[in-house]
Amino acid sequence: MDGSRRRKKIMELLTEEGKPISGGDLAQRLGVSRQVVVQDIALLRAENKTIMSTNKGYLLQQEKEEMKHSCIRVFQTSHKTEDTLDELNTIVDYGGRIRNVLIEHQLYGQIEVDLIINNRLDAAEFMQRMKYSKDQPLNVLTGGCHYHTVEADSEKNLDFIEEELKNKGYLI
Repeated sequence: MDGSRRRKKIMELLTEEGKPISGGDLAQRLGVSRQVVVQDIALLRAENKTIMSTNKGYLLQQEKEEMKHSCIRVFQTSHKTEDTLDELNTIVDYGGRIRNVLIEHQLYGQIEVDLIINNRLDAAEFMQRMKYSKDQPLNVLTGGCHYHTVEADSEKNLDFIEEELKNKGYLI
């Protein structure tokens, strides 16, 4: 399969799945190396395809029209690493979808990573990866302080999330 057909197939797979697909999985499906997939993703992004790299794999970013029907708020929080699951579950239990985590690093400036945590299962899977990873979460670099962009169906949901994060002492 030549490069343009392979990139077209990548777009088809990402569109059909509607959830993250790992680079390794894409490589296996296409019969190429993971590095070829990484290069194809870079070329697709150069063509203004909105492909996000998440901790679960590649994902097509939501279209702006779909996001118009959602409410978005950024929460500044701080907590110990062992409180991470409680923070994530608090957000999703009140109807929030965690788009990212962001820190303000003194040396590097803003560091942002897409998370795409929509429910307790996603939160548990993230915690499993964190448990077996040799790396530390970003908030370790800032003494626990970090930001989450949270999307919900209504401002009311975001208000509930904000109130509960505040009650638990996570909200700054």
